[in-house]
Amino acid sequence: MKLYSYYRSSAAYRVRIALNLKKLPYDTEFVHLMRNGGEQKSAVYQAVNPQKLVPALEDDGQILTQSMAVVEYLDEAYPEYPLLPENITERARVRAMAQLVACDIHPLNNLRVLQYLQNRAGLSEEAKNEWYAHWIHEGFAALEQMLQSGQTGRFCHGNTPTLADCCLIPQVYNARRFQVDLSAYPTILRIVAECVSLPEFQAAAPENQPDAE
Repeated sequence: MKLYSYYRSSAAYRVRIALNLKKLPYDTEFVHLMRNGGEQKSAVYQAVNPQKLVPALEDDGQILTQSMAVVEYLDEAYPEYPLLPENITERARVRAMAQLVACDIHPLNNLRVLQYLQNRAGLSEEAKNEWYAHWIHEGFAALEQMLQSGQTGRFCHGNTPTLADCCLIPQVYNARRFQVDLSAYPTILRIVAECVSLPEFQAAAPENQPDAE
C-alpha cells in the first residue's frame, strides 16, 4: 500500500490518521505542493490523480483518490478497527460531522483557494486570513453544538476514534497554524486533546512526517 502525501495537507493527514488507527502498514511517496510551482501539477502525478490533488492511495494495483472515499474504502476493505459505527443512524451522525469539516470548511480554505484569493483576486494577507477564520468559525460553531449530544464521548462519537475525529484533527491543526482563536469551542478542544494523546494521531502529525519542513 502506498500513500501519495504532503505533510501539511489536511486531506492527506486524515488518511494517515485512518491508516494508523486501522494499523495498516504503508509506504509514502511525497508530493511537495509548493516546490517548483507544485509537484502535484506534474504530468507524472497527473497520471496518478487527474485532479492534481493529494492524497492518492495505491492498494492492490488500484489508485484511489478523494480522502473521504479512501477512508471509507479502508474501512470496508479492512474491517478490523472500524472507523464507522455499526448502527445506521450513528453512522449517519459520524458522516455528518466528518462532512461538515471535509465538505463545508476545508474546500473553502485549502491551498489552491487561498492562492487564488491572493494571486488572482488580489486579497491582502490580512484579508486572506480573515476569510480563513470566518469559515472556521462558521463550521466549528455548528460542530460544537452538534457535539453536545449524549452520543459524544471521549471522541466525536463514543469512546473510540471515528471518521469524524480523522477529519477534525487536521482542521484544528491548520486553524492553529493560521492563529484562529478556538477558545469558543471547548468540546472540540477537549476531543482534540484526547486524540493527540494517542500514538496513532501523533505518528500522523505533520511535524512527524519525513517531508516536514
